Amino acid sequence: MAEKTIMLVCSAGMSTSLLVTKMQKAAEAKGIDVDIFATAASDADNELASKKIDVMLLGPQVRFMLSQFQKKLADKNIPVEVIDMRSYGMMDGDAVLAQAEKLMA
Repeated sequence: MAEKTIMLVCSAGMSTSLLVTKMQKAAEAKGIDVDIFATAASDADNELASKKIDVMLLGPQVRFMLSQFQKKLADKNIPVEVIDMRSYGMMDGDAVLAQAEKLMA
């Protein structure tokens, strides 16, 4: 079982799946034991109910949901942030992993 779990949320769960792959490669290269997965915003509540996550990152296209998720996860002490737009556009797995790590520190 992974040490930490990172959940990426986007409108359909498709665009972030490539980012998940790049983040996993970056984590492997750094020797970090982390579970990273993507889900559609419409399925995020189901994932939260079934998995223990350490951080949630939102794709820029669902940034309008930030306050909603922050309220939902505040009592669980789970940080939520929007993925940096440039890192997302470049599909920069290293940068997005670093963003998640910073939030979990």
